[in-house]
Amino acid sequence: MQTFFLKAAVLLGALAVAAGAFGAHALKQLLNDKYLAVFETAVRYQFYHVFALLAVGILFKEFPNHYLLWSGRLFCYGILIFSGSLYLLTMLEAMGQQGFRWLGAITPIGGLCLIAGWALMAIGLTAKS
Repeated sequence: MQTFFLKAAVLLGALAVAAGAFGAHALKQLLNDKYLAVFETAVRYQFYHVFALLAVGILFKEFPNHYLLWSGRLFCYGILIFSGSLYLLTMLEAMGQQGFRWLGAITPIGGLCLIAGWALMAIGLTAKS
């Protein structure tokens, strides 16, 4: 799993850079300031948690326990749900699709995954293997 988390972090990091560039250049003409800020939040949180996922991948070698395993999984799920729901919401808005604001209600589930990932990382650093 250590290698998976490292590879996932690298891939998600590259996607965060691409999304940030896309938002800075292409979306500025398509979105109002509110939705542009939502997109930027998605990119920012994805990037923060790429570093958390890298840390899990590195730490897992020294602390191979199920807490760190689940920490990494929750960071992956959290990025997909938190940032993914915000990306989808802003893309639908950019395409002029109405009626999808309910997607914002999914975002906190991803946030809870990210919080739980941090908590499990802390526990995993103190747990016996």
